[in-house]
Formats: sequence, structure tokens, C-alpha cells
Amino acid sequence: MNLRHDIRHGLRIGRAEFVRSLRGYLGNTRRLAGLGIAVLFFGGNLLFVLPAAYVLGRSARSISAIPFFGPAATAVPIALVLLAILRTLERIGSIEAEDLVLTAVHPRAVVLGLITAEIGRLLLWFGLPATAFAVTFALGLGTPLLVVTGGLVALPLICCTAVWGYAGGLGVLRLLRRLPGVHRLLKTGGILALIGLVVASQFLGQLIVEEGLSIQRFLAAFTFEPLVEYVALVFLGTPIAQPTSAWSIAVFGGLLALIPVGLAVATKQAATLWFTDPPSRGTSNQVRTSTGGFTAPQPFAWTKAGRIAWAVLVRGRRNPQELSHLLMAVFFVAPLGTTVVQSSDDAIGLLIAGMGVGLGTYLAGATFGLNPLGDDRPQLPLLLLTETNPRTIIRGRMLAGVAVGLPVAVLVPLGSVLLGTSLTSVVAFAVVGFGMCLAAAMFAFGIGSAYPIYEEREFWGTESVVPSTLVMLGYLFIVGGGTILGLIVTWFAVSGNLVVTPVFVVGFGLYLLVTIGVSYGAYRYAIRRYRRFTVK
Repeated sequence: MNLRHDIRHGLRIGRAEFVRSLRGYLGNTRRLAGLGIAVLFFGGNLLFVLPAAYVLGRSARSISAIPFFGPAATAVPIALVLLAILRTLERIGSIEAEDLVLTAVHPRAVVLGLITAEIGRLLLWFGLPATAFAVTFALGLGTPLLVVTGGLVALPLICCTAVWGYAGGLGVLRLLRRLPGVHRLLKTGGILALIGLVVASQFLGQLIVEEGLSIQRFLAAFTFEPLVEYVALVFLGTPIAQPTSAWSIAVFGGLLALIPVGLAVATKQAATLWFTDPPSRGTSNQVRTSTGGFTAPQPFAWTKAGRIAWAVLVRGRRNPQELSHLLMAVFFVAPLGTTVVQSSDDAIGLLIAGMGVGLGTYLAGATFGLNPLGDDRPQLPLLLLTETNPRTIIRGRMLAGVAVGLPVAVLVPLGSVLLGTSLTSVVAFAVVGFGMCLAAAMFAFGIGSAYPIYEEREFWGTESVVPSTLVMLGYLFIVGGGTILGLIVTWFAVSGNLVVTPVFVVGFGLYLLVTIGVSYGAYRYAIRRYRRFTVK
């Protein structure tokens, strides 16, 4: 089969995969609502970015006057390659019904289709904001030609990074197949790297302001000038255009040459990955027996709910990918962490105690409560036939979540004693943390049962089910807001600055009523959902 036929079939496959993605985004009301909230949450930044882009275009007199243009021109292609690798590991390392597709077309057509669909998805998510930024900057600069030249310059760069990122992702998948022991290490390293990146980003703004000169020198050391010269071609025909250099032409030709080479490498990697079996490790005739990991220790063995909780905890330890949704908390805890680090010595103990209570409260509900029916999908036939009361099953899962969050909510305040926190404050925060963990666990099961997600998706080579985005954001904001209010009241109470007035009594009583009432109502709703659940 020649290249022309492969391109035609690849474009058809890419169109089908892209349409499949759009139907996945828009075909479910819950997903559409969660997508809308995410767009509003993250897209609201454009209200601040676009005016800044217009002002930057109005004030730009040369390319060198654009802040951090060189480092950004170097970092963006690297980020695109890393993103393509990650997306290959997460989603596009294979294709739907690959046995049927690979018998109908050449692997090169499948590779072309998957890469084309992924470029379309990336343009949908990142291309629209980038285009809005470019149009606004062009309006400020006074020339619409920037949008056209920007697209012509970006297209070879995007295609080259997508092809080589896909080839690199397939190479990592082949490595993981040969070295399965590296799989868990890679997951742990990726999580730690993500946490470190988010935390470090919180200090970036302050460093730029206070150490602007040294930051610029640091970034200049990691600037690849030929690539910067190529990206500067987007300003051709504009008032701030600079003369075309030989480096820019060389990079342009190199990108065009690397695209077919990368496609050949990716096709070879894909064919090897799809048409070969995993290496055998040598089978043994010894019968595998259980190690007794589900034997519940004390105090979990006292009740049936406790034994269920222990089983849930053991399953979570054996399948940590099911808890990947907990990483969302990193993006909200990291800013608080910088506040703690920059706070005065007399308040750092109380801040750490409050953060411990907040994190423990979040874990108590989010760990096992945001998608209980979806998490139990493989065991639903057993759960529907068992004589165990749904109330006991829910209490067991709630106890598992509390067993994760409560130690954090209690031990972190206790540890803050080393930083000078008074014993009265520690006891108060620990008691409040205990109550908040119970309330968060009950509330999580209510909203998690209302919007269950059953579909599995591949994440780093493993299948896992994650809660709905709408449920995660709703839980985070409602429980987070309630926790902050409770911690503020506790802070004022232990510091002796709380003034008891009729308005405070009414307001605090309403807060307790809503917290307890909504949590208990959500718990009762979850029980009813379990009792009335049917398999269609």
C-alpha cells in the first residue's frame, strides 16, 4: 500500500477519532456540565490575559522588548513534545478495535490517523486560547498579518513535535512492557514531579519580581537561539520584524525533514508494539495462594463495616491508579503551602494545623466516596445479590475514607506542637477535624452516588475509573468552603478573639445545621441509591 493511500485512510481514521472525541465531550449531560465548569474556571483567565496582550502589542517596539520571548520560544516546543508523550501513554498508545483496523489498513495509516486526531484535540483545547491571544496581540500591534504568519510558522512545529512525541511515547510503552517493574516507579516519579512543579510555580512570580535580573540570566542560559530565530518569523511583515537569518531557514528545513523521519520511526515503533506479544517471564507450576491481605486486623475486624473498610483499603493499595483523582488537591493546596512558608513564625504552627485538618477532611470524602457505584462496578453483581445491608456497605466505604483522612486531620495538628502551637489549640483543631472528616465522608457519598461514572479509560497503561469532573469540583468547593469557615471560627475561639453575639450564634447555628443536615441527607440519599440500583 503506497503513501497516498495511507494518507487518505489516515485522514479518515483521524476524522473518525476526532468526531468520537467530540461525541464523548458533548454526548453526556453530566460531562457537558463538568466541561462547562472547567472552561469557566480556567477560561476566566482570558479576561486578564487578553487585555495584557493588547497592551503588550501596543507597546512593543522590537522582538527583544517582548518579555521572555526567547525562553518561551524554546520552552513551548519542548512542552509540546512532552505533552505528546504523555498523551500517548495516557490515551493514544492504541486505537479502538485495533485488531479490525490493523487488518484493513497499514500501521502507517493508523499512526497518521491517531496523530491527526490528537493534533485536532490539542488545537481545540489550546489552539483557541492561543488564537485569541494572537488576534488580540495583532490588534494591539496594528497588523492582522501576524495571525497568518503565526499559523504558517506553528504548523510545521506542531506536526514535528506531535510525530516525535508520539514516537517517544510508543518507545516508553515498549520499555514498560519489557520492564514492568519500572511501571510503578514511573507513576510515583511522575506524581512527585507534578507536585514539585505545581509547588515551584507558586514561587515563580515572587522570584521574577524580586530577582528579575538573575531569573533572566538563568532563562537565557536555556534559550536555543536557532529555534528563537525561527519562531521570530511570525513577525514577518509587521512593524517589529527582524531580518531573516540563516538559522531560521535551517530550522524550518529541519522541521520539514524531521516530520517524515519521525513518521517512519513512529510507524516502526507502533508495528512492533501492536504485532508482538509481551516477553514471557517464565511460568511456574506452583499454585498461587492468597497471602491473607484481606484478613482485617483490629479494630477493623470488630464489625462487618470495618471488614469492608479494610478490603477497600487493601484494594486501594493494590490499585493506586484508582486514586489518581486526588491529585486535583495539589493545585489548591500548593498556594496555601507558599502562604505557610512565607508566614511569620508565631502563626506557622496554627496554619499547618489548619492545613492538616483541611487536607484530612478532603481525603476522608474524596478517596473512596466520589464515585462509589463506579468503583464497585466489577463487584456490582455480588453487591446486588449479597444479604449485606446497603447501609453496612456504605458505612464500610465511609470508614475506609475516614481511616485515610482522620490520621492526617489529627496527627498534623499534634505535630504542630513542635512549632509552638498550644495544647488547647491542638485539641480544638483535632476535635474539629474529626467532625469535619465524618461530615465530608457522608456528603461525598451523596454526590458521588448521584453522578456515577462507569467508563474506564487508559491512564499510563492501566485501566481506571475516575469520578465526574463536576462532582470533584463541587465537592472541593463546597467542602473546602465549609472547612475554611469552621477553621476560622476555631482559630478565633482558641485565640480568645471570638465575640459571642446574637448574630454570631444565629449564623454559627445555621452553619452547623446546614453542615450536619446536608451531610446526613446525602448519606441517606446514597443508601437509597444503593437500594434502588438496577442493572439495565
